[in-house]
Order: sequence, then C-alpha cells, then structure tokens
Amino acid sequence: MKYKIIGLAAAAAIVIVAFLCSAVSIENPNRRIHQHLESRGPKNTCTCSGNELCTHLPLIIIDTDGKTIPGEPIKDENNQEIGFTVDENGEEMTTSFITVIDNKNKNNHPSDTPDLTTSGLIRIRGNSSRYFDKKGYLVRFTKNDGSYQDYPVMGMDAHYEWALHGPFLDKSLIRNYMWYNIAGEIMEYAPNVRFCEVILNDTYQGLYVLTETITSGKNSRLNLTEPMEGTNKTGYVIRLDRGSSTPIKNIETFTQYAYRNFQKVDIKYPRSGDLTPQLVESITREVSDFEKALYSYDYDTDDYGYWHNIDTDSFVDYFIINEFTSNYDAGWLSTYMYKDVGGRYKMVIWDFNSACENYNYVIQEKQHLELQHNIWYYMLTKDEYFNQKVLRRYEELRKTYLSEEYLNQYIDDVIAYLGPAIDRNFSVWGYSFADDMIDPPERNPKSHEEAVNQIRSYIHERGKWMDENLEILLQYSHESKNKKFNH
Repeated sequence: MKYKIIGLAAAAAIVIVAFLCSAVSIENPNRRIHQHLESRGPKNTCTCSGNELCTHLPLIIIDTDGKTIPGEPIKDENNQEIGFTVDENGEEMTTSFITVIDNKNKNNHPSDTPDLTTSGLIRIRGNSSRYFDKKGYLVRFTKNDGSYQDYPVMGMDAHYEWALHGPFLDKSLIRNYMWYNIAGEIMEYAPNVRFCEVILNDTYQGLYVLTETITSGKNSRLNLTEPMEGTNKTGYVIRLDRGSSTPIKNIETFTQYAYRNFQKVDIKYPRSGDLTPQLVESITREVSDFEKALYSYDYDTDDYGYWHNIDTDSFVDYFIINEFTSNYDAGWLSTYMYKDVGGRYKMVIWDFNSACENYNYVIQEKQHLELQHNIWYYMLTKDEYFNQKVLRRYEELRKTYLSEEYLNQYIDDVIAYLGPAIDRNFSVWGYSFADDMIDPPERNPKSHEEAVNQIRSYIHERGKWMDENLEILLQYSHESKNKKFNH
C-alpha cells in the first residue's frame, strides 16, 4: 500500500518544487535569522579612541577570577584519555562572570555598556576539539543562587545553556554557522547560531560561533513538553556519542544490546535534576520499542512500519544534509534525536566542523555514500519508499538551498560580513596554517582564502557527483539484497 503513495507524492513534488524555487528569496515562515543578512557589516568609521577592540560583531567577555577552566583531557601512562580535569571543588564546571555587548547601531567595545551581565558556569567542551589550542566552551547562565537562568542573547531566544564553538580545524571559520543556518531553512528545527568575538580573562580569543545547545525549556525553540508530575511522560532528546559523565543520563537501548550500535546513548533533555529512575526507564523502553520495530521483519509493513514511529521527512532531510556535506560523524557521534509526548522521532543536525572535505578519514572522498551503514539508516535505506523520498527531496533542494549558486552566494555574503574579524582571529591563531591537522598533508589549506576555496570546490564536485550517482542508494533496498528482511 505504501508504494501507491509514491505516485501521489511525485505529483505533489511538482508543486513543492515550484514553491521551493522561490523560497530562497522569500521569508521563511519559521523565521530563521541569518545574522549576516540581518546585521550590518563592518563599519569603517568609529568615534572610539582606537585603544581597545572595536568590532561590528557582538562581544562576549568572560572572567573566571583567575580560576583555571576545567575540561582538559587527562591521559594515562599509555597516552590514553581517562577523563577530564575538574575545578578546585571537584566540579566539572567553574564559576565565571559573563558580559555580552551587542550594540545595534554602532560598533562594540569592551568598555561599552553591556546588554547582559550575569554569573555563569564554564568548562571546555568537545571531543577531538578539546585537544586544539583554541578551545571550545560550554557556558551556562546562572542566578546568584547558582540555579540556571534563561537569557536571550544576540537576538536568539532565551536559553540558559550555550556552546561557544571556536573554529580552529575549520580554517574557513564558517562551516558550523553556514550549515546550521541552511539546515534551519530545510528542517523543522536546527540550533540558532551567531558569530561573536571572545575575550577570556582579559585575553582576546578570536572569532567564535555562539550556538544554542540541543536542550529544551519554556523559552527554547525546541519547546518539548516538560516532565509531567506524577507520570512518566515527557518530551526528550537523546544523543548518540560517547555518553554522559552523569550516570543517570546513560541508557542502553535495543541496538546496543543487539550489537547494532557500538556507541553510547545518553539523555540530553530532561536535565539530570528532573530525571527519575522511572522516567529514564520509560524513555529507554520507548526508544528500544522503536528500534525493535525498525529492525524487525515487519519494518516496512502497513501495520508495523517504521513510519509510525518517526517523522520520515526529518530523517530524509538529515540524511541529505549530512551526505551532501560528507559530515560522517553523523549517525554514530554527535547524533541527536528528539520526541515530544505523543509525537514521532525527529532528527536534528550538530557539528559540521569536519564537514566538506575537512575530515581525517578516507570516507571523506566526494565519490561516496556512508550513512546507509549507520545505526537507524541501516534499516531505513533497505526500504525503497524511503530511498525514493531521499531522491525526490534531494532534487528539490538542489534547486534551492543546496544549489551551487545559492551556496556560493552564501559563502560570499558571510565572508564579506565577517570582514576584519577574520584577520583579527588569525592574528592569534594564524600559526595553525603551518600545522598539517588532516591527512594527507596536501589537503591542509595554507591560508583563509584557500580554506574558503576548498569548500567551494567541494560543493561543486560533491553536488555534481550526487546529481549523477545518488540513485545508487536504491541498491540498498533492492529485493535481492534484503530477502531475509522482506516477505
């Protein structure tokens, strides 16, 4: 029965394509804010004395009162990571004072009247990026009593927790900003992002991307139902990665038990303070029930098909975005899925630091598909209906948000917006161009211009190859390959 839907969907696609062709130039109903389009660019004239930092970008100033920020990797005698440093009180995060300066009609300076001053918590964040000289940070806004406090920042909705991504491996500086925003146009939800410059303990740290973390709350755009008192019902976010340092957050779902997934799964929302053993058990069971159905012989039947559990369009868009960018952490690391009470599972993108030919493995090659090997997509791509949806959706997006014209213009506009902030960043971190951080060595750009052109070249070659070869995805759903799954 489901295959009858394909014909109807194909007809509907003609109408959808016509709409999407104009979508690039009209306001998206979800009102995705692209900072470089909404804010003014570099301003050549300023009345300041020139004795302090003067920037058109927002400023974040963090002071830890001399305390060392925890989160540095700790290694054993065999050079194996065994944990991370903590603060003087044994805590994963240390206290700090955070100032945000974001003038709307003039340049920003450290001495300006701040838009936000708050106490907060901070630690080093990331996996491989913890080892970079330019650190990324997790910050949480707090009240005087130490409880979390939501604040709107730089035009983004109020939230208490933010990631400060410091591009270092990404010499273009733009990957996360660019792809989060484009994903936000394509998918129902993608984290908000804003460029800013950071001063930490009186030292200029360069260009950062302030990023909304994938957690929920009353003021979050990912407005999931909070835990219902007296029940085991809640909206929730789970993550496939290396697990949480908070034991109650770590869960073992069916795919781990059945050796279909060798990564850890943890609950990102609700927060640990709102989790009970009963609520954790309920979430674990619900995720496992979905996975059991997906990996069963009934995965593609009308009565028990996987589409009863997931928002298929969300999984399709996630597949396309991460394949187009060769973002191959997706599906086994930094992989987020969320579900509201009574709703279906949806995917959300995260971390494009290694995307677009910035990955350190052979699978970065442009002539390649990878996600069909990873966890849930291993089964989804066994279904021709799913693969056909991928093919049709990809064709639509290549006329709009994934067109080479749109992407190149996007790059041009972002680089123009950043202006002198690029040189300021590399006045601190420019030595990284001398380091061969990815293999083989010839893939490492030696200037910012070369790094940007690397993305342009990648987009051209990857798009051309996918246009001509994406239909090979159908081999994974061919009857001859899936006899043991299909009746």
